[in-house]
Amino acid sequence: MAEEGRIARVLLDSSLPQLDRLLDYRVPDQLIESARPGVRVKVPLRSAGRVSNGYLIELADEADFAGSLSELDSVVSTVPVLTPDVWTLARRVADRGAGSASDVLRLAIPPRQVRVEKAWQATVDGDQPAGQQVHATAIAGYAPGTVESAVAKSQRIALRAIPRLIRLPTGAWVGHWAVTIAQAAVHALARGTTAILVVPDYRDQDQLEAALSAIAPDGSVIRLDARQSNAERYRGFLDTLGDQPRIIVGNRSAVYAPSARLGLIVVWDDGDPLHAEQLSPYVHARDAALIRADQQSCALILASHTRSVETQRLVEIGWLHDITPAPAVSPRVIITAQQASANTPAGAARIPSAAWRAATDALESGPVLVQVARPGYAPVVACRTCRQAARCTVCSGPLGVTRSGAKPSCAACGAIATDWACTNCAGTELSLVTRGAGRTAEELGRAFPGTRVVIADGDRPILHVGPEPALVVATRGAEPVADGGYRAVLLLDGERMLARENLRVGDDCLRWWSNAAALAAAAAPVILVGVGGPLAQAMATWRQDTYASAEFADRRVLRFPPAVRIASVVGRAETVKAAIDGIEDTAVADTLGPVPVDDDLVRSIVRFDYAHGGVVARDLRAAVIRNATSRRKRPVGDGRFTPAPTLKVRFDDPEIL
Repeated sequence: MAEEGRIARVLLDSSLPQLDRLLDYRVPDQLIESARPGVRVKVPLRSAGRVSNGYLIELADEADFAGSLSELDSVVSTVPVLTPDVWTLARRVADRGAGSASDVLRLAIPPRQVRVEKAWQATVDGDQPAGQQVHATAIAGYAPGTVESAVAKSQRIALRAIPRLIRLPTGAWVGHWAVTIAQAAVHALARGTTAILVVPDYRDQDQLEAALSAIAPDGSVIRLDARQSNAERYRGFLDTLGDQPRIIVGNRSAVYAPSARLGLIVVWDDGDPLHAEQLSPYVHARDAALIRADQQSCALILASHTRSVETQRLVEIGWLHDITPAPAVSPRVIITAQQASANTPAGAARIPSAAWRAATDALESGPVLVQVARPGYAPVVACRTCRQAARCTVCSGPLGVTRSGAKPSCAACGAIATDWACTNCAGTELSLVTRGAGRTAEELGRAFPGTRVVIADGDRPILHVGPEPALVVATRGAEPVADGGYRAVLLLDGERMLARENLRVGDDCLRWWSNAAALAAAAAPVILVGVGGPLAQAMATWRQDTYASAEFADRRVLRFPPAVRIASVVGRAETVKAAIDGIEDTAVADTLGPVPVDDDLVRSIVRFDYAHGGVVARDLRAAVIRNATSRRKRPVGDGRFTPAPTLKVRFDDPEIL
């Protein structure tokens, strides 16, 4: 018999793949008023009298289940924290990556804070301030009206950022990209829509917030990032639930923020690996933004100094429109590999003579940036005789030197290498192989006596330096912003950065170098040391898109991502084989492996075209559910341990191929 609005369809907050579906519950009389779509609820499970948390997705008149329904246990909160748009997005994102929607919602909705929620409800129930007048200024550096039109017409664009610093009315210096994105967000706000701005880390976020503070109306910007306390983040999340348009700024999970009317999504520097989610279903912020922009018909901007190969693919297939600065702006990049042969002393030097001269001249007027590959003092040491990398005699971890004058120690267990001997030649003397930020700073301090030396890395985060002369030694990605820009930028250790074995190493290096070059003052020299070929040419001409296009062409021939999609399947050999055999034959292009990855586990890689992604995800998800429900209890009295079934599926793994 139909009961109008008395059937609640609930998604359980569970990582079990077999529970990734809506379950029907009957709404009891006492919960009729409070049981509304989007609220948190507690529901009983017919197993040992347990109660589980979940979200009420929708109310229905009739149940899909023919048997007797259990009743909702309680409504945890009357605040509808799960909006219909976010639920649809979570479902689509999970289906694309063969994951669970509840895993996505854990990223989208912060844990509940009762005090914060009550205080927020009190403000909502009171008088609300009237909306402020929003004044949107023209976006400089591009053809007049180009970016503004893209926002107004809900277009999807790939935006090449202007590699310059700009001074705000407050006196702070930020990247020109931050001002461009902030202006685009204000244009969306002026149209009565919300803008979501996604950045990789706190350094970028601080620049973007500084730019917004100068042009956005007071109270219009909401932060959602990992640096906030649970209470701060939950309060910010609750503020996004209202009808008032906002500008939401945060890291990768901010792409799931609720919005009454979404007008713009911006992802800055989508090639940064920090945009890749480390939790199942491992969805990249760029992919979630693409899905949401299509779902809610809003504008999408992928902005960067260096275009990722994934973005280049979207440009070449016509999914994104390319927008470039007008007139073109580029740093003054000097390639030392073209000036001296590596066989000569000048070419083999870590800092060639041209870089020394540039640094010496630049220090007369301001700071100089020196980018290095590694933090620490000397992360790697080797046998002085045979050059074999030194290993710890206790745990076989790598030996290194943490500071000047210190004994070599193990990076893994911390043991001091007091009685070390080379396993290859029995030598007992060590030499420094790599120079980290600390050793580089020490050497530069001796070379430039009286000059202030600043080290910026993960352990010593520095966001800004003044205009005074200084040598700033920074690891890649940790470069601070200098007031007025650096008077010279030295990009060292290029060959060492390129030595990493990864398909994306060229993309990453070009992005690191380009982001550092964008911190230089106008006409300041940017010296790229020891690197030649297409990467150096792309830097010198500031045509990173040309390099990305060539990379995409090569990967299309080799059928490597992003020309095709991949899914890695890890588990026991028979389980992996069964999972792959269960995929429709027409959907799979080919399969690589299996190869052993652990004592009892293997990994196979499935390659397929984008058009077949839904079929592959559906069939692999079915295999995960079958495997998760295949465990059977042993007979009573059989106390042997039964290992849990193992089958892990990850789509578009950036560490593979």
